Amino acid sequence: MAKPSASASANPSSGFEDFLPIMADKLGGEGLIGELCNGFNLLMDSEKGVITFDSLKKNSALLGLQDLSDDDLRCMVKEGDFDGDGALNQMEFCVLMFRLSPELMEASGFFLEEALQHDFKDFI
Repeated sequence: MAKPSASASANPSSGFEDFLPIMADKLGGEGLIGELCNGFNLLMDSEKGVITFDSLKKNSALLGLQDLSDDDLRCMVKEGDFDGDGALNQMEFCVLMFRLSPELMEASGFFLEEALQHDFKDFI
């Protein structure tokens, strides 16, 4: 499978520039997941171990998201909350970040293949 080219894509209506494809290109699949986990740790409520609306609002400036409205933040939590508990666990957060990056969604097959090859290199 050919490695996807990385370029920051912008969503003109939101002013959001997607840097995840560039990070994925530079870090590889495993490195990108590590950085997403670091982002989760920055945004989570340290007592609850999940990202809540309040922890996202409090810590979002650390990731350059200070201009998002309360409604945007609530929608973000709601969109990623697969188990319906009103918060994002680490897996939900990582899945949401991939879903919010159309270019990464297209390239995710490459990163999955790369991770599988790394994890199962002794069996191939």
